[in-house]
Amino acid sequence: MLPSPFRHYSEKAETVASDALAQNLPASSPIRRVLLTYLHIAGIERGYGYFAPNVPVSYELVFELHYPDGRVEYEVPGGNTAAADLRLAALLDEIGRTRVDALREYLVKMLACSNWREHPNVKTMRAIFGSRNLPSIDEFEQGTRESYEFLYAYDFSLEKESSHPGTP
Repeated sequence: MLPSPFRHYSEKAETVASDALAQNLPASSPIRRVLLTYLHIAGIERGYGYFAPNVPVSYELVFELHYPDGRVEYEVPGGNTAAADLRLAALLDEIGRTRVDALREYLVKMLACSNWREHPNVKTMRAIFGSRNLPSIDEFEQGTRESYEFLYAYDFSLEKESSHPGTP
């Protein structure tokens, strides 16, 4: 990949990296075993895999807000910072991996409560949870874009709650 003048330097860099990672030591070497164990535990034994074939599914949550006057709005939860968005993505991944229906509904309900505080005039709310499926590199190059798959829907209403207004 590099131009010819850089080939010599890249070969030296490869040798140094190989020595640093103990790849030239025998498989039975305790130094190599300790280093490989650390790399595996830390999750850094592989290169960055954004376009790897095993990119995990990500999840999407959309709130369908129903107002008393019949108006319907759609809102996707999000934070005001990149860190908040990252935490939300991690929470959505956790919800998507949860196999216990009651726990999954409770987690979505907590997000709905937060959304309800921002929209106090909403009468009912539907939370629609689905997966976002990314195309492979070949599919992307052929024009295929991400798709969504419906997984769960939860309906919340303030009418059912009497002791705690603002809680679906």
